[in-house]
Amino acid sequence: MTGRILRIELRRSAALGVAVLSVVTGAALVLTSIQLFAGRWMQLAVTTRSLLMMLLPLALAGGAWLGRRDARHRVGELFASTVRPRWQRVGPSAAALAITVVAAYLLVFLIATGWVVRTSGYFPANTIAVIAVGVPALVAAAWLGMAAGRAVPRLITAPVIAVAGFVLVGLVPELVMMAGTDATLTRIRPEPSAVLLLPTFSGEVDDFQTITNRVSLLQMLWLVSLAATGLLLLGAVRRRALALAVLPAVLGAAATVPLLPEGGIRGAAVVDPVAVELVCDNDGQQVCVTRAHAGTLPDIVGPARDTLAVLAAKLPNAPVRAVETRQVYPWARRAADPAPARHSGDTLVFEAPSINRSGGVDLSDGYFVSSLFRAVWEQECGDRSAQDDEILARIVATAWLTDQPPVLESWWDSAQVERAQRAHQALVSLPQAEQRQRVAAAREAALDCRADGLLTLLPEEKP
Repeated sequence: MTGRILRIELRRSAALGVAVLSVVTGAALVLTSIQLFAGRWMQLAVTTRSLLMMLLPLALAGGAWLGRRDARHRVGELFASTVRPRWQRVGPSAAALAITVVAAYLLVFLIATGWVVRTSGYFPANTIAVIAVGVPALVAAAWLGMAAGRAVPRLITAPVIAVAGFVLVGLVPELVMMAGTDATLTRIRPEPSAVLLLPTFSGEVDDFQTITNRVSLLQMLWLVSLAATGLLLLGAVRRRALALAVLPAVLGAAATVPLLPEGGIRGAAVVDPVAVELVCDNDGQQVCVTRAHAGTLPDIVGPARDTLAVLAAKLPNAPVRAVETRQVYPWARRAADPAPARHSGDTLVFEAPSINRSGGVDLSDGYFVSSLFRAVWEQECGDRSAQDDEILARIVATAWLTDQPPVLESWWDSAQVERAQRAHQALVSLPQAEQRQRVAAAREAALDCRADGLLTLLPEEKP
């Protein structure tokens, strides 16, 4: 009998409409964000979790709409007069809504996998846990919404609870993050660990990072306890039962918050040692990329070897191999992460180009090739930031390598553009041997993090 009722609920209740709306909304959002995750499983998992910002309010609203069904049809007193316990009557409708919202969530994930499975060379096992956290989150939202609809069976309940849910899971983490950031956008204090009680992510995860299984399991423990509270509230009749219904959520929060790391998503993300392993092409000069970007290697090999050939013809002690950097971007680094390592002069360390919607890379604009030449002069120098003059000297040196005039971005003022042009002209007017000697000395200084040696490529400004 219960199975038959469940099938009827799945076909005829509002649960099916909630699922359809969730699939349409989730698919629209994920298909407009393909470049954020194409070719990378962990980024797909994080992006899918970010969709909960919209899917959770829909589950809350759908639950509230379904929860007021008895009051809307004025059968509450009739059902209350039967001997069947309330939890048995609400069980099939609660199960139907839980099944449909979870199915919609997983279907959106499956739709998005079409842009990952073909080109990704690495599947982090943690991806499963990150995706799984969304399941109890949606179930909890659906059952809490039903409990709210039953408690306040008004037409306005569904939209109000949807807005409240969006504010809670979408805006509160951002406000907490902004509260810990000063005017210079520097993080002055980490977000409290309680932020991770919300299943949505308020930031990005670097391609070389993963969310630890420990954090995902703690989040699932909390969300399962919250779902239990929602189900108990939905089936409770007496005041004592209502009071006891909140106990699972209270115990779940008390057990998980002390174990969750501070810092929100930055605290939950760690460097994935497998993602930073190198995958190399040795059919010629060695070109390596990280396993996280293994799908881009066929596109990168040609331009990288062409650049190495140019460097070999122009520079003494030129690099003989090209390797993708394995350092996490500064905005994603944690204090516990190992310090970035310096590289030797025989290795050209580059940043991988952006992955496009198809999971590959588009090199038609020439930006990646120019970044390879710029990488000749760059070194990991700790917290020291390159000053304008140092950047200008790198531009001049890159122009010398490519036999092209200096190319500066539009934000450089005209005086600096003229200075770079004069420096380049002065350099190329020297005898070839002296040009090579000065540029080689400048590169050696750059690799030793000595800005003064690089600045010798710029002419002194007259007072």
